[in-house]
Amino acid sequence: MDFAYSPKVQELRERVTAFMDAYVYPAEPVFERQVSEGDRWQPTAIMEELKAKAKAEGLWNLFLPESELGAGLSNLEYAPLAEIMGRSLLGPEPFNCSAPDTGNMEVLVRYANEEQKQRWLEPLLRGEIRSAFAMTEPDVASSDATNMAARAERQGDEWVINGKKWWTSGACDPRCKILIFMGLSNPDAPRHQQHSMILVPVDTPGVAGIRLRRCAPRPCRSAVRQCARAL
Repeated sequence: MDFAYSPKVQELRERVTAFMDAYVYPAEPVFERQVSEGDRWQPTAIMEELKAKAKAEGLWNLFLPESELGAGLSNLEYAPLAEIMGRSLLGPEPFNCSAPDTGNMEVLVRYANEEQKQRWLEPLLRGEIRSAFAMTEPDVASSDATNMAARAERQGDEWVINGKKWWTSGACDPRCKILIFMGLSNPDAPRHQQHSMILVPVDTPGVAGIRLRRCAPRPCRSAVRQCARAL
């Protein structure tokens, strides 16, 4: 495997490095001050300014391999850019390259229908909303996804989901509008074919969020779903 940087990647490395030096690193104390002085659950003004600058410079959605939606980079090509962005806690978000949105957007690109893409993927790509991935559960060893026990049952045209999830990063963000929920949908199938991912809007009746007291570096949310219905 050739690890040498292509001309395209070298140019992006230089542009991302320059952006980090000019805007992101100097913004770190501003970000910390705005978080400490304001509501920690509200987006900071400085982050929105950084996002607007990065988008204007074409440094946006660099993580996404599909060239018509992102930069068209392979994982190998994106890795050195992620390394540069990762030098700051603020780094990935100004470029719309922060988790869990990155993984969720890739799922939507590959598997969502056109209506779902229009409703959820497009505003995520524009950086207008955020998302969360609800997999980890309090009662099972969740590093093995086959252990997930929260149920997702098909009833007519709806999915009925029951269970608890926690460590659902980003769910407290007021911009978070959609959850990707992993649920046990076919317990009789082979072990690695038992689960489904369900799109659940955060305002779905039956979805409740419980804020944990401490989750370094800042509090986070445990999302509890009780008989929520999703189309």
